[in-house]
Amino acid sequence: MEALVILLAVFIFLLLIALATGVRIVQEWERGIVFRFGQIQRQGPQGPALMRSPGLTLIVPLVDRLQKVNMQTVAMGVPGQDGITSDNVSVRVDAVVYFRVIDPGKAIVNVQNYVYAVSQVAQTSLRSVIGKAEMQDLLAERDKINTELRAIIDEMTEGPWGVRIERVEIKDVSLPEGMKRSMARQAEAERERRARIITADGEYQSSKRLAAAAHELSKDPASLQLRLLQTVTDVAAEKNSTLIMPLPVELLRFFDKASGAAEEAPARSASQIEEPPALEEAIESLPEVPAVDPSAPVVDRAVAEADPAVHRPRDL
Repeated sequence: MEALVILLAVFIFLLLIALATGVRIVQEWERGIVFRFGQIQRQGPQGPALMRSPGLTLIVPLVDRLQKVNMQTVAMGVPGQDGITSDNVSVRVDAVVYFRVIDPGKAIVNVQNYVYAVSQVAQTSLRSVIGKAEMQDLLAERDKINTELRAIIDEMTEGPWGVRIERVEIKDVSLPEGMKRSMARQAEAERERRARIITADGEYQSSKRLAAAAHELSKDPASLQLRLLQTVTDVAAEKNSTLIMPLPVELLRFFDKASGAAEEAPARSASQIEEPPALEEAIESLPEVPAVDPSAPVVDRAVAEADPAVHRPRDL
């Protein structure tokens, strides 16, 4: 009787150990694959692998083995790869690959370590894309390069390994120092060309506006004076400037009129110039001179006074 009790106790103990070893917990982000005697359990002879849902699951102790597979998206950095572009420029490119497992059976059975395998495929594919692309495409057309790189990697991983490449991003493109300097000079020259074009266009537009403004100001002379005063006010706002006032416009016009009148004076005729009244009165007040006989001899007064007897007539 005691031996039977001992055997029953041993059996219950072994049963509890078996139940303990047969209970497994699958996390929400995981899926379980059951191997029975080393063979994967499938949904049918050639169907997909039978996955255990998250939560508490039971397996047969010493018969089944549960393999857990992470279904989360993995962000894996691709080490920098040195390559030469199609236009013979040495570059170094590094990228990031985002992938996740969509078929746990293939990820476990068909490849030994799918994370390492995806990393190697990404590196070789990145070198291949670098060799086919030009430097300008690597710098400006990154979306196109990312799409092409994703298609190449996904073709090699999704079908055979059950790993889907969701996204590929190129992080950085390192160029030689000489190429950087050349690109900087090119960009500087391009910016200078645009600046000169913009400056010339601005001067052309401002000249047209100034010509129109001058045309409008010439219609009214007072507007020029107002514009001058406005300019003086703007200059006077600067405390560190010396203001030199030009001659007023009205004074210049006065000198202009005066010079015009002086040029017109010599053109007047002599008949239009009237003699002053005082000169005419002086001429009229002079005494009358007696008439002289033209036939009478003319005697020199000095000789006549010296010798009255001598008369020396002189013809006129």
